[in-house]
Amino acid sequence: MGLISKLKLAVPWGHIAARAWGSHQAAPVLCLHGWLDNANSFDRLIPLLPKDFYYVAMDFGGHGLSSHYSPGFPYYHQNFVSEVRRVAAALKWNRFSILGHSFGGTVGGTEIDNLLTCKRRAIEHVLQVEASRKPAQAVSPEEMLQGFLKNNSHVGEACGKHLLQRGTTQVATGVWLNRDRRITWPEHCFDFVSRELFVHYIKNLQAQVLLIKATEGYYAIRRENDGNREPMMFVSSSLKSVLKERFQYVEVPGNHYIHMNQPQQVAGVISSFLQNKEGTPAPL
Repeated sequence: MGLISKLKLAVPWGHIAARAWGSHQAAPVLCLHGWLDNANSFDRLIPLLPKDFYYVAMDFGGHGLSSHYSPGFPYYHQNFVSEVRRVAAALKWNRFSILGHSFGGTVGGTEIDNLLTCKRRAIEHVLQVEASRKPAQAVSPEEMLQGFLKNNSHVGEACGKHLLQRGTTQVATGVWLNRDRRITWPEHCFDFVSRELFVHYIKNLQAQVLLIKATEGYYAIRRENDGNREPMMFVSSSLKSVLKERFQYVEVPGNHYIHMNQPQQVAGVISSFLQNKEGTPAPL
């Protein structure tokens, strides 16, 4: 299944960039990449999925080739949710499936300690970045790759190069990162909610949900507290309790970037889910 188009969808602050595979007349699937990644994240997986779907992989705002938010406007989880709505509207989709990796698959958060402190730091972070007005720093492609791999230990060199193809821009003195510096830390952009509110949210879900967890995935990726598995256990158990037969949980061997490093490990599970007649996506 070859890449058939590159999309550039207008939004108030600029554009959302995307890549598309398949016939636009087929059942649509919107692919949402992980934090600080981009649409290239799905290049190795989509060719292994059923051919009778139309796959669109978008770059979230501030990522990949999509426009950065205007100065003064921070990145919040709710903004990314609204981007999904904008893309769906631009493509005239009323019903579609979502295929998300990591942050791209997040539909809600759970509470954390010192929530007010976290929110205060988020505001301070945005103000500090904007005040510094530090220009993008160009480095050699190899230096960029090594820095990327150091901060993303689960991404192999080949996959790292592939993400940086869309994640960097070539300039006279080397390459620089495309992403907005205001989105460096995910905790500055997540909308954390109480566990009670999270359960309330998922009670309103009408769709079928498939959660694939890599055995070596997520934990110890970027932050010290990623080793705390209890929040993930709460999320999965809550989804199972509320959605019952509409929720499917699968564990596969591999790390956080298994969809790039070993896409064949998850392609079969995703294909079966997409082709399940009972898994027809609910209206947006």
